[in-house]
Amino acid sequence: MSELIVLGISHKTAPVALRERLAFTETEAAEFAVQATATAEVREAVVVSTCNRTEVYLVVGDPVQAESDVLGLLARRASIRPTELAEAIYSPRNCDTARQLYRVTAGLESMIVGEAEVQGQVRRAHEAAMRAGATGPLSNRLFAAALTTGKRVRSETEIGSSRVSVPSVAVDLALSVLGDLERRHVVILGAGETSELTARALSEQGAGTIFVANRHADRALSLAQRFGGSVVGLDKLPDQLVHTDIVLSSTSSPHPIVGREELELVMAERGRRPLLLIDIAVPRDVDPACAELEGVSLYDIDDLQAVVASNLSSRAEEAPRALEIVEEEINRFARWLGQLDTLPTVSALRGHGDAIVEQVLAENSGRWESASARDVARVEAIARAVMSRLLHEPTIRLRSLGADRGHASLEIVRELFGLQQDGAAEEQRAQELAEVHDLPVPSMVRRRRPGHGGSVKR
Repeated sequence: MSELIVLGISHKTAPVALRERLAFTETEAAEFAVQATATAEVREAVVVSTCNRTEVYLVVGDPVQAESDVLGLLARRASIRPTELAEAIYSPRNCDTARQLYRVTAGLESMIVGEAEVQGQVRRAHEAAMRAGATGPLSNRLFAAALTTGKRVRSETEIGSSRVSVPSVAVDLALSVLGDLERRHVVILGAGETSELTARALSEQGAGTIFVANRHADRALSLAQRFGGSVVGLDKLPDQLVHTDIVLSSTSSPHPIVGREELELVMAERGRRPLLLIDIAVPRDVDPACAELEGVSLYDIDDLQAVVASNLSSRAEEAPRALEIVEEEINRFARWLGQLDTLPTVSALRGHGDAIVEQVLAENSGRWESASARDVARVEAIARAVMSRLLHEPTIRLRSLGADRGHASLEIVRELFGLQQDGAAEEQRAQELAEVHDLPVPSMVRRRRPGHGGSVKR
């Protein structure tokens, strides 16, 4: 059977300098998922990448080999040794993997506990991997259950009641540094969802002029119109930096947009006026070396954690109930996983019964010369009903067995009935049962993929 594992880093295990080296755009995440499934032991993959984490969710055969292979892929992407990356990686398995994803989707693992944005990020990551053909029955069920958990947490608790987000905390930081944002000139780098939240938070504080500089002019113009700003291109950014008070940056650029040398020229034109830069992008938009310049105050995503603590006292009270919901859903998922072990045996048992019915009907077909077609059909229906009722109770009991008794009982059933471990007919029956009971198909034999030498037991 397959196992679930996740390889991840987050703001709890790695600084932004490492996280940005493993950050993926949505397209890159889907491409990496496909790359992971091309390795020998990875069947399905989804990559979730946000400003605070990168997590690779995997359905695997041999978990040790799969973890080693995917860790190697991540290390090459980050241009560091696998042993160095392993120090920051966490890798829970099976239900602990599901628990991690549920907590992430519910906002319990976010820097801003209960933030709403992460649920959409998880959904889009799964959809992108699914479009790329990297997902399958188990990962699809896992992510659907995680999104259900996130919705329950938000609807049944008050953990997300106050509109606290990374952008709102960034604006709070600006307030704490400058004291007042009215009539301040602000440049927002980026025009995505994070920039929209930033613009809203700034507007509520009465920031004077908001310049949205982004390559996507239509989106930037829409934001500027909604929040009372204007748009300039990135080529005009140095001119705007001469006059601005605050820069809040959250683009998806893979390289810094504001470099030290360029900013040094800007600061020379500004005279002695200070400049506040708050960079919440991962990878970072502002070269960390800019902090060395006189008059520049630079904060990145990790610097916001101190501000976060003062915003979350009310949410902390809701965390226990949110955790209860997560555990309720984990128990549901665990029961579902347990049923996967029984599906091959149940399918084989039902197939065995069908084969006996067919054999007996064939052996007696010559004895019914005087019977009508309707009579023959009735005899066949009775035979199948007897078989179905005979196997109904064993099927129910097999599915209800706990993990401590399940494996041994399944082996006994297979031995008593002489059931085969694999075969096309058995897998087809598993497919039928899975569809009836809303379960994924635990393939007995792994299908060949490009780059795979042969069939591997799953």
